[in-house]
Amino acid sequence: MRVIWIGEREVEFNAKKRQSLAACVAGGLAALLSGCASTPLAPATPGQPVPSGSGGGTGTGTGAGASAAADPAVPPPAPREFRAAWVSTVANIDWPSRSNLSVDRQQAEALAILDRAKALNLNAIVLQVRPSADAIYPSELEPWSEFLTGQQGRAPRPLYDPLQFWIAQAHARGLELHAWFNPYRARHATARTPLTPGHIAHTQPEAVKPYGRFLWMDPGEPAASRHTLDVVLDVVRRYDIDGVHIDDYFYPYPIDAPNAAGAAGAESGAALDGGAGPKAELEFPDQPSWQRYLLSGGQLDRAAWRRQNVNQLIEALYQGIHREKAWVRFGISPFGIGRPDRRPAGIVGFSQYDKLYADAELWLANGWLDYLAPQLYWPVAQAPQAFDVLLDYWLAQNTQGRHVWPGLYTSRIDNSSKAFPPEEIVKQIGVTRSRNGNHGHLHFSVAALMENRKGVCDQLKTQAYQYAALVPPTPWLGAVAPAAPAVTARRDGAGLALKLAPGAGKAVAQYAVWSRYGNEWRFAVAPGTRTELRLPDDGVAGAASAVVVSAVDRLGNESARVTVATA
Repeated sequence: MRVIWIGEREVEFNAKKRQSLAACVAGGLAALLSGCASTPLAPATPGQPVPSGSGGGTGTGTGAGASAAADPAVPPPAPREFRAAWVSTVANIDWPSRSNLSVDRQQAEALAILDRAKALNLNAIVLQVRPSADAIYPSELEPWSEFLTGQQGRAPRPLYDPLQFWIAQAHARGLELHAWFNPYRARHATARTPLTPGHIAHTQPEAVKPYGRFLWMDPGEPAASRHTLDVVLDVVRRYDIDGVHIDDYFYPYPIDAPNAAGAAGAESGAALDGGAGPKAELEFPDQPSWQRYLLSGGQLDRAAWRRQNVNQLIEALYQGIHREKAWVRFGISPFGIGRPDRRPAGIVGFSQYDKLYADAELWLANGWLDYLAPQLYWPVAQAPQAFDVLLDYWLAQNTQGRHVWPGLYTSRIDNSSKAFPPEEIVKQIGVTRSRNGNHGHLHFSVAALMENRKGVCDQLKTQAYQYAALVPPTPWLGAVAPAAPAVTARRDGAGLALKLAPGAGKAVAQYAVWSRYGNEWRFAVAPGTRTELRLPDDGVAGAASAVVVSAVDRLGNESARVTVATA
């Protein structure tokens, strides 16, 4: 077993992960390929019942259920909660499981991940498309990633577009696909193959600096920021993604100076454990760009200048993404502890503000993002970094009313001395649901869900994700609802067959479907591409006596409801 620190995230590579993913793929491969080749999504089954009194009735209820309507003939508001999992490609953490898999195996593993997400009632995947100034999709700006094909610059054989494949298959299952970019890393310490001539380290060497066993784009070099902005906007233009997502890497996590050539990224483990340690740190080698700034008349101190460099990229990304496509949301997942001068009493630990030069509080205050996913990778009971206290801190910073959806350290369900029990993740989801107006979270990473570590998937499905949920709306990007759909129903053997058609105008991303069995309403979500949906009869309650359908657009805006009486 080898342990590699990826940002502040500890990921274990071991035989169990490989065997678990291989078994998952082998067990369902034939069914997946036959179901996805022509009609990727199997006929939907009706959603689970939503119990009375289990949530709010405001239209933003949690995925744990929404309250029963006052009129039993009217279903409650649709449950709303962002439920996502990160899929890491760097170092083959999650996908593909090895860098030299055949295209068929790559696609089979992707389908297995998407089907697991759908089965768990998740509604989004955050896929790492740029691990380190490289790409898992065809790009004229950056080379193919070695984590995909085993050699940087080598395309998949036979040629296909992995990002397009993920998007199409995610959307066919009613899942959002957010493209995750590492903004500044130029080469990961685990990389083995040579850089291609087209890599930024060769085309713009002044913008790339060695730091320990990594290569890093210098945020103080305008060419580095322009390149990252160009890469992101190229994907926004060319692909039908739902979101752009960047992680916690801005300036690198500091490395202790004596260990500059030591273990890859070990410094970020110290950050996660509460501090970077007392040793002297290896200075990031940005002296040329810093001196140019001073010679140009710059007045900021070096730390403030570094933060300004990052801030300028964040603002440019937010504006550029929405200039291209207004509905594509921009999310950032920073380290989970805020700047030292604002922290709640008793909270201690690593300062991303002073070490990574990430001013996440400013980004929230200026509205330069659509969702913040602070990596709250500590248990509720760990007082110096208590999950609930940190969540409340970030919610208090959110003066612009953006989404705050914390990252959960689900991969810490392992066999280490610091392992989380599955109950900790379920508890943390409960904490997020107890806070008003911000319902959502992300799991790092999907490997823990694919392995069902210590039965975490079983607990999530029975205790947290009994029901499907819509992603919360993002009204500051657009609040116009789509037209109501056209819906007809007919008996079809032991079930009810629905025909679905969008109304005129805005495209439909999903259909929200309520069906009533006896006195019980059940909720389901179907992709907007579906034209038919079958609701099987219940073995006890019989056929659905009423169906209510609404259309939902890319920003979560919901149309007027259409009621189809069936009995």
